[in-house]
Amino acid sequence: MAAPDPLRLALVAGEASGDLLASLLLAGVRRRWPDLQAAGIGGPRMAAQGFDAWWPHERLSVFGYVDALSRLPELLRIRRQLAERLLAERPAAFIGVDAPDFNFGLERRLREGGIKTLHFVCPSIWAWRGERVQKLAASADHVLCLFPFEPELLQRHGIGASYVGHPLADVIPMEPPRDAARAALGLAGGDSVVALLPGSRRSEINHIAPLILAAAARMHRERPGLRYVMPVVPGLRALVEPMVAQHAHGVPLTLLDGQSHEALAACDVTLVASGTATLEAALFKRPMVICYRLAWLNWQRMKRMRYQPWVGLPNILCRDFVVPELIQDDATPDALAREAFAWLDNPAKAEAAKRRFADLHHLLRQDTAQRAADAIAQVLDDTRR
Repeated sequence: MAAPDPLRLALVAGEASGDLLASLLLAGVRRRWPDLQAAGIGGPRMAAQGFDAWWPHERLSVFGYVDALSRLPELLRIRRQLAERLLAERPAAFIGVDAPDFNFGLERRLREGGIKTLHFVCPSIWAWRGERVQKLAASADHVLCLFPFEPELLQRHGIGASYVGHPLADVIPMEPPRDAARAALGLAGGDSVVALLPGSRRSEINHIAPLILAAAARMHRERPGLRYVMPVVPGLRALVEPMVAQHAHGVPLTLLDGQSHEALAACDVTLVASGTATLEAALFKRPMVICYRLAWLNWQRMKRMRYQPWVGLPNILCRDFVVPELIQDDATPDALAREAFAWLDNPAKAEAAKRRFADLHHLLRQDTAQRAADAIAQVLDDTRR
């Protein structure tokens, strides 16, 4: 009997966080189907899993409505060309990894063309822009959900969904390797360390890095013994270095090439832009100060569409202000420095937050790769199950 043809999947991940999630998903799927062939749009982590990137994921990276509008012709052209290629090559399924504004339209066209579609990461319809649930229903045959309350919400709208847990909860250890991370980064065990995480997208860094660096400068003036580490996405060091010179001159700051997990494992507190990095910080059980800034027009639109008082994922999942959030006008260097010192000066409060984050880690650790592969196989109705 002839061997079955290799399983062919198409994926699109639109930024660094999506690249990370997709790479973890691919690693698990490949354990089930070792001859997997995967292609589409992705980044270096996906490429390390054998993914064939027809376009790099940076091409889809936008920051808010203003940036998206300026890039719209290019994004529509890429989506059209990708759809035409996939409809011609006909993979077994398409998996859109987050990036709903790009992926929903693509998924809908592929689904109408007879290709099975999955969406990995339920859009945060429970937090804002709930009208997207109709677009999701028209786009995806099945949704792989990171959080346990999402499948029931989607099923009420007739959308098939599976809770697969969060892949980061599987790969981040329950007990962070603090000493090993410090040794790897050249930090002493007794140092007080602050990790600065201003985001991974170029436009995000332009808005948020100056704020976080200025906060570090304020902290350094008050407590010169603190040490600072700042992971930088590969390729963006030339953007960040002038900001450091302008806003944090003289601060004992080490720029890292990537290594965000090492920075989080090593630090005592982190100043972090709202996004996936806040969940990573929670899984590393690190006290944090969440901040975010948008262009004024983007912020006016976003704040009118919020359904919850929280912005950061750790607070949303805990349904409590476990960590402070400083958003838009509240996000000032003085405020960030003040909240960071509040963590450093109150060990009991920091330990309470770590316990909350340990509970969250257990909830999200579900062997995501295995669960996701099971859901994909069910959608495919594949005899190789």
